[in-house]
Amino acid sequence: MALRSVLDAWPLVALLRREPAAERVRQAIEAGAVASWLNLGEVLYIEERRLGHERAERAVEALARNLHADVPDRALVLAAAAVKATERVSYADAFAIATAERFGAPLLTGDPEILATSRPLLRLTDLRDRTA
Repeated sequence: MALRSVLDAWPLVALLRREPAAERVRQAIEAGAVASWLNLGEVLYIEERRLGHERAERAVEALARNLHADVPDRALVLAAAAVKATERVSYADAFAIATAERFGAPLLTGDPEILATSRPLLRLTDLRDRTA
């Protein structure tokens, strides 16, 4: 599968909740998207609060089967730490950024903290509702 984009937790939650960005996220997954297991873990705890553990875990496992679920290695951990040291983002968001930079793929998100970053190797796609 050719990886065409990277997804953080924001678009994955939008997909699960059928929010306005869900169709664009589904298309990205079908075209070949990657998400770090750190970000999938973030989706799990967000959705567990809403759905309970079993339903949230099933949802995350389904996501992981339909995209490239990247297991962070030492190099990615170090890259994410470097992002966290220089950007005002959560550690999980730092993994999404580092994953996008590693794969040279655009990061699809609606997370305002990520969208506020400016890094030379990072391409961002804003998925927030543009109907206004």
